[in-house]
Amino acid sequence: MENSGLDGISDNNKHDFQNLLEEKQRLEQEQDKLRTKVDKLEHEHTNAVLRRRQEQELKPYQAELINMQHYLETEVKRMIVLFEGRDAAGKGGTIRRMTRYMNEKHYRVVALGKPTELERTQWFFQRYVGQFPSGGEVVLFDRSWYNRAMVEPVFGFCTQEQYENFMAGVTGFEKDIVRDGTILLKLYFSVSKKEQKYRFDRRRNDPLRHWKLSEVDMQAQDKWDEFTKMKYFMLRRTHTLDAPWTIIRSDNKHLARLNAIKAVLNAVPFAKTKGLDMTTDPSVVISGFRELEYMEAERISKGKFIT
Repeated sequence: MENSGLDGISDNNKHDFQNLLEEKQRLEQEQDKLRTKVDKLEHEHTNAVLRRRQEQELKPYQAELINMQHYLETEVKRMIVLFEGRDAAGKGGTIRRMTRYMNEKHYRVVALGKPTELERTQWFFQRYVGQFPSGGEVVLFDRSWYNRAMVEPVFGFCTQEQYENFMAGVTGFEKDIVRDGTILLKLYFSVSKKEQKYRFDRRRNDPLRHWKLSEVDMQAQDKWDEFTKMKYFMLRRTHTLDAPWTIIRSDNKHLARLNAIKAVLNAVPFAKTKGLDMTTDPSVVISGFRELEYMEAERISKGKFIT
């Protein structure tokens, strides 16, 4: 018979040896738990430091937004900024960073809900015009009249005739806005399908973000291709010299926020602070015309729109 290695050892010593083995295993398990906690704390610390660094990087540009407001107020200029894009593309977070230090007396964020029965009987643009800025004011639309170009047709919230009427009239509407002296900037936040899914999953599993998840959000991934097609038609028909689209690649939230703020500042002809880099990142900020080229290349090479 094979020797177990414990033959000739008293029962008491065998018991002590077994206890030592169990204690060793317990200590190893505790060590693994402590290592996991340390790794988690290091990860959280690293993320906190990164977030702090990113917030500090935004501050000079947030201060410049206050200078921009002062210019608009002094010159009695009006400004409208449209924030468009898919759900979870980063529009709301960018608006919050943009307005964090701005003078509340001279800006408004407008996020209109469903039209009322009365509003349904009015000219489509009427309820948006009612929110337009006065002299010296900036109005930021968190989604705008372009709901009719993408969201409404995809979900059947408007008829084909209503969609076509909108597309036929919107460029003239915007040309009048600009001709009347209002600065109009149209930002489209472009998020990838993979990143959108990640953000939806976070909303679903995080009680602090769950309120952001709507029924429309739940269908966004399934209707990805439909939204992409409508995006293409929107850019093709509404990217004009008078009111061009600016595309913000938003998979990286911080870079999207920083470059969107720069785009807003660059749209206003005021004297910028010397030494402040106002150049936008060409991998983040591209023109609507360039986006159309990318989308058409995708359709040719892959048989469908992807972006």
